Amino acid sequence: MYIHNLNPIIFDFGILSLKWYSLAYLFGVIFGWWYGKKIILFINNKYNKNFKLDLFDDYITYVIISIIIGGRLGYVLFYNLSYFISNPIEIFFIWKGGMSFHGGLLGIIAATMLFSKRRGFDKMVLLDVVSCVAPIGIFFGRLANFINGELYGKPTDLPWAVIFPLIDNFGRHPSQIYEAFLEGALLFVILNLIIKKLPYKKGVCAAAFLIFYSLFRIFSEFFREPDLQIGYIFNYVSMGSLLSFFMFCIGIAMYFKIK
Repeated sequence: MYIHNLNPIIFDFGILSLKWYSLAYLFGVIFGWWYGKKIILFINNKYNKNFKLDLFDDYITYVIISIIIGGRLGYVLFYNLSYFISNPIEIFFIWKGGMSFHGGLLGIIAATMLFSKRRGFDKMVLLDVVSCVAPIGIFFGRLANFINGELYGKPTDLPWAVIFPLIDNFGRHPSQIYEAFLEGALLFVILNLIIKKLPYKKGVCAAAFLIFYSLFRIFSEFFREPDLQIGYIFNYVSMGSLLSFFMFCIGIAMYFKIK
């Protein structure tokens, strides 16, 4: 049984500090930028398309802004609305933590629609590309959650249980690691097999991302403690599972519409 003693801060010089969580976002964006262009080149070469790489460079700026705004607003609306109604100024205190994956996803979709309309880049291709690269950012993000000792799992006596001393002395599921593997590494492999091994059809990867991420997230939620300020909805369902269920339904509808 492992006792968690990891420091979420890499270095701290007073006015200047760096956290693993911030580094995870940075790695995710840099990798997504580089690998996203590789995927566009692959589509251009294999299917004789002419999607412009320089436009994708501009798109990344939209993605970064949308993740921050969408992720924060999603957390406010879905996870702690009553608190932020009483403390509205703290909505802007993102350095204190509190980001929602589903909010960030909605932000990226909105940014993609806006960018596509302004710059004339096919929105479904952009959504396919960002779907293929996003799992790596998710992977690093979940590892950072583990280092931070947050989003921890339910008590268990399994050999790989982890004790989070700042929470209690119970061995718990390392649910962050489960999610890193499922929502990150495994989802990355699945989506990249789809886009590289199957005939390319616009929107299929985006739909597959919604479907598989939702299934993996709902499965992981069985091992994860619900958010303290919310608990379980209807005594059984976590907020993450509920949002993922709607995400799954949209992915299924999107897939059959494409087909």
